[in-house]
Amino acid sequence: MKGSDPARPARMTEHLHAGPTAWLHSVGGGITLVTAAVAVLAVLVTGLVAFPLIQAATVDQARQQLARQADAYAAAPGASRALDARERYLLGPDTYKLSTITASGTVKGTADHLLGPAEIAQVLSGQKISRTLATSEGKLLVEARTLQRGGGIVLTRSLKDVNAESAQVLERALLALAIGLLIAVLAGTLLARRLSLPLVRTAAAARRIAAGERTIELAPSGMTEVRAMGEAVNTLDRALMASEGRQHEFLLSVSHEIRTPLTAVRGYAEAMVDGLVRPEELARVGQVLAAETERLDGFVRDLLALARLEADDFALEVGPVDVAGLLEQVREAWHGAAVQAGVQLDIRLPAGGGSLAVDTDGQRLRQIIDALVGNALRVTPPGKPLVIEARLEYSQGSPEPAEGLGAGKATAGRPDVVAVDVRDYGPGLTAQDAAVAFERGVLFRRYAGRRPVGSGLGLSIAARLAQRLGLRLTVEPATSDDGGACFCIRLPRSPSGQ
Repeated sequence: MKGSDPARPARMTEHLHAGPTAWLHSVGGGITLVTAAVAVLAVLVTGLVAFPLIQAATVDQARQQLARQADAYAAAPGASRALDARERYLLGPDTYKLSTITASGTVKGTADHLLGPAEIAQVLSGQKISRTLATSEGKLLVEARTLQRGGGIVLTRSLKDVNAESAQVLERALLALAIGLLIAVLAGTLLARRLSLPLVRTAAAARRIAAGERTIELAPSGMTEVRAMGEAVNTLDRALMASEGRQHEFLLSVSHEIRTPLTAVRGYAEAMVDGLVRPEELARVGQVLAAETERLDGFVRDLLALARLEADDFALEVGPVDVAGLLEQVREAWHGAAVQAGVQLDIRLPAGGGSLAVDTDGQRLRQIIDALVGNALRVTPPGKPLVIEARLEYSQGSPEPAEGLGAGKATAGRPDVVAVDVRDYGPGLTAQDAAVAFERGVLFRRYAGRRPVGSGLGLSIAARLAQRLGLRLTVEPATSDDGGACFCIRLPRSPSGQ
C-alpha cells in the first residue's frame, strides 16, 4: 500500500483559497454574480419598457393640460386674460404660447403660420383642433378653440419642453432603478453568504477529515440538500473512525501473532549460534523451527490472500464442478490432520443420490471449504466428529416438497440449490458472535487466549471469496444439544444436473 501524503488534501484544495479569481469560483461568488446579473437584466428590461411609456404618458399629460387650458379660454372669455396670467405664473412664462383668431379669420401671434385657411374656418365654425405639427423649430402641440364672443384662440406648446420634463421624470426613475439594483446586489450578497456558509463549513470539515483529523462533529444546517451533505460528512467521519480502529486492532493482533513465531525462531537460532543446543536436541529444535516457520508462513499467506481479494483484477475460472468429488478431495487432504488431532472427519452426501453439479470456480470453492474445515478442526475437541455434509435444497420461490415426501422429492420441480455444511462440536458461537463471524479479526480478538484461534483472517477470506463467487456463506444455528458451530455454503445447482 502506498504511503499517504499528509499535505496532499491541502494541495488538492489550495486552488480554492488562492488567486484573484478564487471568489468568483466559490458558491457565494456565483450566487452573488447570478443575483447581480438577474437584477441588471431586470433593470434593463424595466428601463426599455418603462422609458417609452413614461415619455408617451408625459406627452399625453401635456396635451390634456393644454386642451383643458384651451377649453377654459373658450368657456370663460371674460376671464381669459386673468386666467392666462395665472397659468403663466404657475407654470412659467414659456409653458405655452397664446395666439388669437379674429372674426375675419386673421391669426395674430406665433401660430400665424401654423393654421391654414381650412383649419381657421374649422375653428370659426365651432370645431376643435387638437394635433401635433412639425415646424422648423421642432414639433408643437396645437389646441384651437372657438370663443363665444367670436373669433378663436390657438394654444401651442413645444414638444421639446415636454420632453425636457419627461427627462426629469426619467432621471428620477433611473435613480430609483439604480437604488433597486444596489439593494438587489446587497441582498444577493447576503443571501449568498447565508446559503454558502454551511457549504463552506462542510468543505472545511471534509478537508480536515482528508488531512487525518477525526471526531469532527459538524452541525448540519441550511437547506435540505446541504444538511444531508453535512450528515453524510458526519457519517463518513464515524465510519472512518470505526474502520481505522478495526484496522489498528487488527494490525496489533497480527503483529503480535507474527512476533511470537519470530521470537521462537530467533531464540533457537541464537542458542544454536552460541552452542547451547546439544546434538541430541537438534531434531526437536528443527521440528519447533519448522512448525513456527509454517505458522509464520500461514500468516503471510492469509495476508496475501486478503490483499488479492481486494484487487480489482482478481481472476475467476468458472466451470462445471462436482461437489461430491470436491468433498472427496477435501477428505483426502485433511485426513492426516484430523487423525493427528484425534477428530473423526465425516463426509455426508444426500441419501437419495442425485447430482451435486454446480457452475463455479472449483479452486476457489475448495479454498472456502478448506478455510472452514481448518477453522472447525482447530476448535473441535479430540473424540468429536467434524461433519462436512452436502445436501439439496429449494431456493426461495421454488416449489416445496409435498407433505410426506422425502428430501429431494417434490410434486413439481427439483431442488435447485446445493448446500454444503461444515459443522464442528466445539464451543460454538453466540448470536453476537454469529453477527460478526466474518468480520476481519473480531473473533480472534474476542477469544484469543481463551480458545484455539488462528490468524483471525480465515473466515474473512472465506466470506470475501464467497462474495466474489456470488455464493451465500452463512452461520447456521446449532442442530444438536452438543453445541458447536455450523457454516453453510449455498450454490445454485447446475441446470444440467437437475
